Amino acid sequence: MSSSTPLLEMKDIHKRYGKVHAVRGVNLKVYSGEVIGLIGNNGAGKSTLIKTLIGVTRKTSGKFYWKGEEVEINSIKDSRKLGIEAVYQEQAVFNQLSIIKNVFMGREPKKCFGPIKYLDYKRMREIVGPLLDKLGLNVPSLDHEVRFCSGGERQGVAIARAMHFEAEMVILDEPTTALSVEAAKKVLSFIERLKEEGISVILISHNMAHIYSVVDRLVVISHGEKALDVKKDDTTREEIEELLAEVDKRGGSKNA
Repeated sequence: MSSSTPLLEMKDIHKRYGKVHAVRGVNLKVYSGEVIGLIGNNGAGKSTLIKTLIGVTRKTSGKFYWKGEEVEINSIKDSRKLGIEAVYQEQAVFNQLSIIKNVFMGREPKKCFGPIKYLDYKRMREIVGPLLDKLGLNVPSLDHEVRFCSGGERQGVAIARAMHFEAEMVILDEPTTALSVEAAKKVLSFIERLKEEGISVILISHNMAHIYSVVDRLVVISHGEKALDVKKDDTTREEIEELLAEVDKRGGSKNA
């Protein structure tokens, strides 16, 4: 893949639910190591668009390209095979499980003793410890149940999972919602670490202050359409907020 080839390209993506046209011909390119802020008012279609990308729901029409090759994404398994991991704020972790088990989530390394298979906890610790260090995430113990972690730490555990399974793109859905100021800062620092690792990020958020502090590019979705696709350096936070109010009133605009 050349540097001019997008890691991901969406071409003319549509999603219909009966008479409801939720996504209307969206075109989007994401490059390696790029952080995209995907924003829009409630019901704009941004979550539906992402669900087609990760295989939660199938697109009605359009094409996905991964590293320049056309691909079909019909399930979460398909998107994970490509290297796409999604972290949903409300479903990022299982609170009753340890940090180690949350990182692997059913994909734990196993050892065999004859016909018997058992979890390889030594190998898991060797993997998870350095991952958390790389993210700057300090926890009392890897066996600590996630329910005792802060909101920011929980997001960090989910991001560590994506890094371990060699995600090339991580989708974060409202990762700072309901977090304290300090916890939100921690999550934003995790996003910076992902970028340093060359991992692309699509960040969905209503919080303009958070989005604007870490993204390279802003994509506004309104009424199922892409209303704006602009580099952060070519606009201001105030201009984006004004546009959100404007496109919500007029009903969207054509894709760039």
